[in-house]
Amino acid sequence: MAGGTFDQTEAGVDILGPLPMSRLQMAAVAITVGLNGLDGFDVLAISFASPGIASDWQIDRAALGFVLSMELIGMAIGSILLGNLADRIGRRPTMLGCLIVMTLGMALATTAQDVTSLSIWRVLTGLGIGGMLAATNAVAAEFSNARRRSLCLALMVIGYPLGAVIGGAIAAGLLDGGHWRVVFEFGAIVTALFIPLVWLFVPESVDYLAKKQPVNALARVNQTLARMGHRALEVLPKTDSGPAKTSIAALFKPGLVLTTLLVTIAYFGHITTFYFILKWTPKIVADMGFAPGLAAGVLVWANVGGALGGALFGLLTLKFGLKPLTLAALVLSAIMVAAFGRGPDDLTQLAVMAGAAGFFTEAGIVGLYSVLAQVFPTQVRASGTGFAIGVGRGGAALAPILAGLLFQAGYGLQAVAIVMAVGSLIAAGALFFLRQVGTRSPAR
Repeated sequence: MAGGTFDQTEAGVDILGPLPMSRLQMAAVAITVGLNGLDGFDVLAISFASPGIASDWQIDRAALGFVLSMELIGMAIGSILLGNLADRIGRRPTMLGCLIVMTLGMALATTAQDVTSLSIWRVLTGLGIGGMLAATNAVAAEFSNARRRSLCLALMVIGYPLGAVIGGAIAAGLLDGGHWRVVFEFGAIVTALFIPLVWLFVPESVDYLAKKQPVNALARVNQTLARMGHRALEVLPKTDSGPAKTSIAALFKPGLVLTTLLVTIAYFGHITTFYFILKWTPKIVADMGFAPGLAAGVLVWANVGGALGGALFGLLTLKFGLKPLTLAALVLSAIMVAAFGRGPDDLTQLAVMAGAAGFFTEAGIVGLYSVLAQVFPTQVRASGTGFAIGVGRGGAALAPILAGLLFQAGYGLQAVAIVMAVGSLIAAGALFFLRQVGTRSPAR
C-alpha cells in the first residue's frame, strides 16, 4: 500500500494473472460487455421514451427531470447494497439476481399509467442495474489475465455506449411506428435472454473463492480451472488474514479511506456531467422541433462517439499511464459538454457535437472504472466499486433534476451546459490528488 492506493498484486490473490486467457475467460468477459451494453440500453430507455411520456401525460421539464432520475436513485441504492452482496455471497449469484430484478422492472414499466407508478418501476430497474455494475466490473477484472486486464475492463465499459447505440437504433425504429411503451417491452425481453448466458458461461470467480475461502473452495476453484483448461491447484493461496470479512466499513479503514473518498468524489462529479448528455439530449433536440425518432438518433450518435472514445482510451492504456490519460479525458469532457451547449439548429451539427461530447465523457468513464478496479483489493473490490458507483449515482440522479430546474428557471442551453460541465472538472481535481494510480496500465 502506498499513497492511499492499492495495487492488485498486494491482495495476494491473482490466480489467473500470469496465465493465458482461455475461451471460457474470454466468453465471461464478453458477457460482461453485453451486460454493460444491456445496462446502457436500460438506463437510456427512459430517455428514448421521454418525449412521448411528456406528451402523453402533459408534464413539464421539471417534473420530467424527476422521472428521468428515478432509476438512477435505484442504481445508487443497488450499487451500494448489492455491490457489498457480491463480496459476501459471490459475483455469479448477484449477477443472476440483478438480471431477474431488471427484467421485472422493465416489464412492469410497460404497465405504468402515471408518473408515480412509472417512477416505482424505474427505481426497481435501477436496483438491479446498480448491483450489476459493481459485479460486472469485478468479474471483468478477475476473469482476465494481468497482461490484458485494463483492455478487458475498457471493453466492458464501452459495452455501455455500444448497447445504447444498438438499442437506440432499434428504439428509434420502434418509436417511429409505436408507442413509447414498446421500448420497455424490448428491454425486458433482451434482459431476460441474458439469464441463461450468465448461468452457463460465468462460473464464480476463482480469485473471489480463493480470497473468501468458503466450504469446498479448493474443489470449486479447480473445477473452474479445469473448465478453463488450466492446471489444478494443490492448495489455495495464503491470504493476509484467512477468510475475508467484507463490509462497507472496511473501505474507511486506514490505507483505504483516502482512496475511497477521492474515487467516489471523482465518479460523482464526472457522472453528473455524463448523465446530463445522456438524459437530456433527446428532449433538447425534440424541443428544437425535431421528431422524437430523430431526437433519439442524436443520442445514438452521442453513444457512437462514446464507444469510439472508450475503445481508443483502452488501447492507449497499453502505451500510456492510466492517470494522465484519465485526467486529459475529464478536462476535455468538460470542454466538449460546454461546447454542446451552443445548440446549433442543424441536426447534423447537433449529432456531431453530441458525438464529440460522448467521445470524451465515455473515455472518462472508462478511465474511472479502470481506476476502481486497480485501487481496491479482491475482498472489497465489488464493495468499493459499488460504493463509489452508488454514491456517484447521486450525481447521476442530480444531473437531470438540476438541469430540469435550470431550464424551468429560464436559463438557456449554453448556460445549463456550462454548469453541468463543471462536474468533470471536479472529477479531474479529485483524481489529481489520488497518488500512484499507475504510471503504466496494470494490463502490461
